[in-house]
Amino acid sequence: MAGKLKTRYVCAQCGYETAKWYGKCPECGAWNSFSEEVRSETTATAKSIAKAMDLSQAVQPLDAVDSAEEQRYHTGLSEFDRVLGGGIVLGSVVLISGDPGIGKSTLLMQVSGVLGQNKKVLYVSGEESARQIKLRANRLGVEGEGLFVSTATDIEHIIELANRMEPDILVVDSIQTVTHSAVSSSAGSITQVRECTQLLISYAKNSGKPVFIVGHVNKDGAIAGPKVLEHMVDAVLYFEGDKQLSYRILRAVKNRFGSTNEIGVFSMDERGLEAVENPSEMLLSGRPEQVSGTCIVCVMEGSRPILVEVQALVAKSSFGQPRRMAAGFDYNRTALLLAVLEKRAGCFFGNTDVYVNIVGGLRLDEPAVDLAVALALVSNLTDRPLPEHLVAFGEIGLAGEIRNISAVESRVRECYRLGYQKIMLPKAAIRQLHTEQMPGLQLFGVSTLAQALAVIDKGIAAD
Repeated sequence: MAGKLKTRYVCAQCGYETAKWYGKCPECGAWNSFSEEVRSETTATAKSIAKAMDLSQAVQPLDAVDSAEEQRYHTGLSEFDRVLGGGIVLGSVVLISGDPGIGKSTLLMQVSGVLGQNKKVLYVSGEESARQIKLRANRLGVEGEGLFVSTATDIEHIIELANRMEPDILVVDSIQTVTHSAVSSSAGSITQVRECTQLLISYAKNSGKPVFIVGHVNKDGAIAGPKVLEHMVDAVLYFEGDKQLSYRILRAVKNRFGSTNEIGVFSMDERGLEAVENPSEMLLSGRPEQVSGTCIVCVMEGSRPILVEVQALVAKSSFGQPRRMAAGFDYNRTALLLAVLEKRAGCFFGNTDVYVNIVGGLRLDEPAVDLAVALALVSNLTDRPLPEHLVAFGEIGLAGEIRNISAVESRVRECYRLGYQKIMLPKAAIRQLHTEQMPGLQLFGVSTLAQALAVIDKGIAAD
């Protein structure tokens, strides 16, 4: 029997519930994050979860738990396996999010097609009809015999289908279209998303089958729904990239079975997504020669070193207030570097507009990018190109010092492998390197920003 309906207000950030509306959440402090939910006092969600569990296996001795290394499914996309930490872990719940049209459904359809060749995959879509799914599969060349599709949107029906079919992998696209009959709010609401996700997690943990969940993003780029949703799942992946460009970046911001901040690079064409094994060559393709204001830096994305081009443009300002812009680099960090260059290196930017751009649409937050940005700014200010095959990385302090960074050995080896043999780096990092098997490598250790500029001025690193 249905219970009495009542109104609750739920915080979209932390899931805090209250009987009245607040402008500021008393739990997490977020402003204007409460939304109204109408629900029944007697909800069957808890009963559904308890019914789905085998109580005989709910409690067991710790010594009886299997501690063998987790088994993983390989997806056929090496970059996707890298981000997941080596493959799909049995019983894991992975949340994939990104902007509309970025390629989330395409990625999961391709993965389902590969796994469907020798495993059973249940692909549940609440956004497309079965015919639309078939058309997309034909376009991507997906012909897995073990791939089954469904357009169900009721979570209890989906769980029942999964228990009856016993698929090796369950894909739900998307969680915002799934509803629970015991919750009276509309699809995509905070309560619906949370309760439906909880049932999917319960299914994955009890059955040992991996579950992929597609999640929408809000206007700020964050995953739609309560923030607690990201804490509930095992892995959170963000699909990034400009829809006008051909490449996409898959970034792991949470992974209980692998490294975080790992990225995978894909190229998008009419046949779908293809893994890019060497993203450095892709990001450096088309780099101009003998042009001022450009410098190469080696950054670490998870365990992978990637070479990226940094561009800077310094132009005379036509207004009383000079303009500063940064794309792919922190704006406040740009202002800090400009102040250090003026104070410690004697470079005047007071009456100029300054623009900094990271080529390829990457977002670089690593302090090691400081030295490359500073050299690019000075290069364009003086209109003197930097040496073509020079790579620079190092953190710049407020005193103008070049501070040491992490993973120097991996960065240098990646630069040398790609043919960049002139590297400017913190002087303190040189003693960490073993360069016996790198003939022709030229290292220029600098301890201050003034020394770095002097190296360029003297032409030591020039071709």
